[in-house]
Amino acid sequence: MERGKQVCLRDIWNEETTMLIGYARTSTLEQEAGLEAQFRDLQALGCEKVIKEQTSSVGPRRGLEEAMEFARSGDTLVVTKLDRLARSVPHMWEIIGRLKAKTLRSASSTWESTRARRQASSCST
Repeated sequence: MERGKQVCLRDIWNEETTMLIGYARTSTLEQEAGLEAQFRDLQALGCEKVIKEQTSSVGPRRGLEEAMEFARSGDTLVVTKLDRLARSVPHMWEIIGRLKAKTLRSASSTWESTRARRQASSCST
C-alpha cells in the first residue's frame, strides 16, 4: 500500500468481509475524549457498527461480549489498538480463539488518531 494513500479496511477485504464491527474501550469514565477519538477512527476505517464501553480491562466486558455475539461468520472485529481489546497476550490468544471459532477476523489500527482520520476521511462503505 502506498504511503499517504487513503485507507479503508472495507477496500482491503471487501470481497470476503460481510461487516466491519468496531470496538472502542476506555478504562475510566474520565477518558471520554479518548473514547470519542477511537469511535471516530473506527468509523473512518469503515466500521458499520461501533460498540463503545468504559470499563477496566479486568472488569466485566459487556461491550466486547456484545460485539462478539453480534458478529457473524466473515465479519471483522476492529480495534484502534490491541490494548483496547485484551489485557495480556494470553487473553489476546483467548479472544482470537473465540473469533476463529466463529470464523471472524480481527484487525488493529495502530495509527495516530489524527493521521487515521486524515487518511481515512473519505472512506466509503
